[in-house]
Amino acid sequence: MKRKIGAVDGKGCGVCIVEDMPELKKGQIEVEVAASLISPGSELGRCGHLRKNPNQNISPKPIGYANAGTVAQIGPGVTDFKVGQRVACMGAGYALHADRVIVPQNLSVLIPDDVSFEEAASTHLAATALHALRRTVPLFGEYGMVVGLGLVGQLCLQFGRLSGCHMTGMDKYAMRLKKALEGGAETTIDADIEDSMAITSSWSQGYGLDFGIISFGGDASDAFKKVYRSMKKTPDGHHMGRITVVGGAQISHGFGAGLGNVDIRSAARTGPGYHDEDYEQGNNYPRVFVEWDTKRNMAECLNTIDSGNLLVSHLYTHKFTLDNFDQAVDVLVEAPDEALGVVVTP
Repeated sequence: MKRKIGAVDGKGCGVCIVEDMPELKKGQIEVEVAASLISPGSELGRCGHLRKNPNQNISPKPIGYANAGTVAQIGPGVTDFKVGQRVACMGAGYALHADRVIVPQNLSVLIPDDVSFEEAASTHLAATALHALRRTVPLFGEYGMVVGLGLVGQLCLQFGRLSGCHMTGMDKYAMRLKKALEGGAETTIDADIEDSMAITSSWSQGYGLDFGIISFGGDASDAFKKVYRSMKKTPDGHHMGRITVVGGAQISHGFGAGLGNVDIRSAARTGPGYHDEDYEQGNNYPRVFVEWDTKRNMAECLNTIDSGNLLVSHLYTHKFTLDNFDQAVDVLVEAPDEALGVVVTP
């Protein structure tokens, strides 16, 4: 059997290619895809460079790690699913932008009846944001800032709000700032023109930030300093709080007296289990030791969407078919001030 799949070529452009379906193995399910969601940062990060410096030696590379669809077939050892059930799927190399995919059962989860395929396609990114919030350890009533209001940043901000925290977001694109307000931010900061320290001080009634989350890739040293300088400060002049990095950021900053008593934390992926092949195929960790594994985080995200508390539909700005995958890539690479959540359908 053949399948269609979205890929990026050596020119940094999107293409739709045809390839053989991979073999259905133990602990895996075959899914007929109804919708996938592009994550522009991690999936398309090199496209700008390749468009300026094309490399004809690079073959089209299939991309994608977040989709949703219907179970078409189950492999040996699959106990969690039946043919015909609706599932949200995740995982690089598995939940691709395609019309059919093969996904391990522990990187898949049932979709509640009232959640659409398009909403469910956000589950991977939502679980990434949820895990980042848990790593941040927010407390009810604290003040938090998210820097980088892409899809993961928007969802981090919402999870902060759902944790009972006062949340602000910072970005350079007006459209993303507007989406953050729609998602529950109390205020926003234009990174290019506004004074983040002054706004944060006024908004937090002079208290300062308790935590910050950096949710974008590349050089984030300037963003890190803005968050750090906006954090609460002790009478002896030391800053305090937590800063969590969920994006693939590079940061240069001193420690010790140069940092004060600020905790720097990294949030990796969607929680325990992702990239552990045994776990992915269905060999679960003991729940008494690992309570919030990847699959449970995925399910909790879908439950929160189902309840109406986690909002994702307003983050979607464009929709394209798989045959028009080139247009989906173009709008994200060429118009980041206009495009955010781009959905791909077969």
